[in-house]
Amino acid sequence: MNTTTLHFRSFLLLLTAVSFAFLSILLPFYAAIFWGSVLALIFSPLHRRLLRLLGGQRPGLAAFLTLLCITLIVILPLLFIAGALANEVAGLYTRINTGQLNLGQYYEQIVAALPPWVHGWLNSFGVGDLLSIREKLSTGALQGSQFLAKQAVSIGQNTFQFVVGLGVMLYLLFFLLRDSTEMIPTLKRLIPLQDEHRHKLFQKLATVVRATVKGNIMIAATQGLLGGLMFAFLGIQGALFWGVLMAFLSLLPAIGASLIWAPVAVYFLVTGAWWQGITLTLFGVLVIGLIDNLLRPILVGKDTKLPDYVVLISTLGGLSVFGLNGFVIGPLFAALFMSCWDLFPDAVAMIQNARRQDDALDSATEKPDNGNP
Repeated sequence: MNTTTLHFRSFLLLLTAVSFAFLSILLPFYAAIFWGSVLALIFSPLHRRLLRLLGGQRPGLAAFLTLLCITLIVILPLLFIAGALANEVAGLYTRINTGQLNLGQYYEQIVAALPPWVHGWLNSFGVGDLLSIREKLSTGALQGSQFLAKQAVSIGQNTFQFVVGLGVMLYLLFFLLRDSTEMIPTLKRLIPLQDEHRHKLFQKLATVVRATVKGNIMIAATQGLLGGLMFAFLGIQGALFWGVLMAFLSLLPAIGASLIWAPVAVYFLVTGAWWQGITLTLFGVLVIGLIDNLLRPILVGKDTKLPDYVVLISTLGGLSVFGLNGFVIGPLFAALFMSCWDLFPDAVAMIQNARRQDDALDSATEKPDNGNP
């Protein structure tokens, strides 16, 4: 081993060690760093437009104005909704704990209103034991409400940590916006790929982040808002909570908000509340159900989204591994996985061409043996 190779391997070892140490330091703030990077990517077009309006000479002012817009459009509404949702969860827990809201009783009312032949069909599938299912639903609802209440208390106790994380995110977001023109070329140079492959990889990364955040979240928020308003119109208690839950479930393709509004509509229909059940069914199918088909091509684009089954699996997996941040991290990793495998044939072809060129060069430079000593 020559001196140059030894020095290079020693440098790689040192680089790996200091990188691991630095990432360990940043790990407690990974959510703030991640969302700061995501928001910088989403609002970079707004920052560039403001920078052009300022003559391209004041990137700091453009970054500050962009940060102000993000605070007014995203941060403050989310804080307001989170506070109202905490109160809603507390009221929901109280109603379930005191027995005012009993899912088992609702299920019993639904089954009692069904025709006799449906009872036999339910018994054949083992779901006709009303007492057992009622107890399970009541226990599950109580456990779920206790979990939500604990989460709300935990968030309240960790207010200082939340404020620090929010401050780190906004501080980082300002510099990411201001120095984006210098950071992006530097990051691209650090990836040991050809320029064409680097461009494809970064383009796919940016596309998936924008599609997941801008498209899916806006669609989910719209569905949750409309669903919550319809629940409030029909006099259903906890409309804000159910609307947020519908918005969250709308992030999952092929499942969506129907998991919330469909059982409520069935309850209305079988208990004789015909106009409420028909209204909620028509609204869920014709309005909430069609929002995805109408808005997704506009906000996301048909040629940029991942297959629905990939989005579903990666979103569920991301949520289980990374928590709430996983609904973006999961599809992001899935997109990187598919992008890297799309680039794999080109990389193999590039290596093969390089080897053929090396072999041809060796053959051309090799001296022929003329028999002389």
